[in-house]
Amino acid sequence: MDHVVTTKRLSARGGGTRESGGSQRRAELLAIAAELFATRGFLATTVREIADEAGILSGSLYHHFDSKESMADEILRGFLEPQRRAYQQVLREATDPRTALAELVRQSFRALQDNHAAIAIFQNESKYLAQYERFGYLRKAANEFERTWTRVLQDGQREGVFRADLDVKLTYRFIRDMVWTSVHWYNPKGKLAAETIAEQYIRILCEGIVQPE
Repeated sequence: MDHVVTTKRLSARGGGTRESGGSQRRAELLAIAAELFATRGFLATTVREIADEAGILSGSLYHHFDSKESMADEILRGFLEPQRRAYQQVLREATDPRTALAELVRQSFRALQDNHAAIAIFQNESKYLAQYERFGYLRKAANEFERTWTRVLQDGQREGVFRADLDVKLTYRFIRDMVWTSVHWYNPKGKLAAETIAEQYIRILCEGIVQPE
C-alpha cells in the first residue's frame, strides 16, 4: 500500500517518466532529511520521522536509501564537492589576494543560500560522523578548505596586501567562524540577502570597523 501511496503522490506532482519521477522523489526525501538533521540533529532524527514528514511509510523510504547514514552522506557530498570546485575556481581566476579573499567570502555565502541545511549538518555533526570510516572525507574536506583560505592569506602577506603581523591560522579561524557560523542565524527566506551580508563582511574584513583617521 505504501508503494501505491508513493506512486500516486509522484503522479500528482507530474513526475514524468518513472526514472525522472524516482529521481525527483529521491531529491525530495533528501531535502526533508536535510532539514530534520539540521534542525533536530542527526542522532535525534529517526527514519520513521523522515518518512512521516514525507507522508510515506518507513518501508518506502528504504526503496531509495538503505539508512539515514546514506542520506547524510549524499547530502554532505552534494555540498562539499561543488564547494571545493568553486573555491578552486576562485584561486584560478582571482588576480590578487584581496580579490581572492572577497570571492571566497562571496562564494561561501552563495553556498549558505543554496545549501543551508547541508552546511548546518556539516557544522554540527562533522565531529560525530567523522568517527565512522564512510565519513572520513569530512575531516579531509575541512583541511582542504583551511588550506585554501590560508594560502590566500599567506599570498597576501607576501605581497604586502595583508598585514604581516597577523597569525594566519588565527585569522583563518576568525574568518571561518565569522562566515560559516552564520548558518545558525541566517534565514535564506528572510529579507536580508546573502549577497548583502557577504559584502558587509568583506568590508569589515578589508576595511575594519574603525573610522580612518
